[in-house]
Amino acid sequence: MDRYLENKVAVVTGASRGIGRAIALELARCGASVVVNYNRNAEAAAEAVAAIEAEGGQSIAVQADVGDFEQAKRLIQTAVDGFGRIDILVNNAGTTRDQLLMLMKEGDWDDVLRINLKSVFNCCKAAARSMVRKRRGRIINISSVSGIAGQGGQTNYAASKAGIIGFTKSLAKELGPRNITVNAVAPGFIPTDLTADLPEELQQKAIESTPLKRMGRPEEIAYAVVFLASDKAAFITGETLTVDGGLVM
Repeated sequence: MDRYLENKVAVVTGASRGIGRAIALELARCGASVVVNYNRNAEAAAEAVAAIEAEGGQSIAVQADVGDFEQAKRLIQTAVDGFGRIDILVNNAGTTRDQLLMLMKEGDWDDVLRINLKSVFNCCKAAARSMVRKRRGRIINISSVSGIAGQGGQTNYAASKAGIIGFTKSLAKELGPRNITVNAVAPGFIPTDLTADLPEELQQKAIESTPLKRMGRPEEIAYAVVFLASDKAAFITGETLTVDGGLVM
């Protein structure tokens, strides 16, 4: 196994399940010590940590609602205190409150923007100071093809994910002179808890619209994240890598 992230420390938000869990495990397999962030599901977070440790990796679980700045700051400080540094930040925490705009409640808009987009601001702001001092860092923000192409019934979700792309480009310009890269990954249709409630006909339509004619796997998003976190991607910044089977090309 290529352990090219040996001695690196990574924080992955929303890492107890789905794509976040796959990212945390893959980072650990490549040698990184991983902070598994979760908000509510302590049991799932403990299982993710146990899976990492079972393969010989180092990991801790840290509860924090990263949509709240003080809690996000505590998460990053816990990583620095526990492992001495933060090299990689993966902003993966997210939620959906799908509804047609005419029926969408204001709270559904606010919750999605807070959890999906404000959390990225919170964690990046908290982590940037440590990375700037070391003059090295990798930030990977998980967006979505919905933030590129839009999706009916997802004005809140698409807006949050499009905002992540703009945020990524702007922060890449700010932090580039400090040798810190900032990139985004935009998954296509990946079966997770967030997509489990989609009607079967919509799932089938998504598959039919994908040139590769299948859903993606959480591990396939993780592979892209690990690449962007590595020195192999040292000259890539401000980019959005779509991992979607060709859905929005």
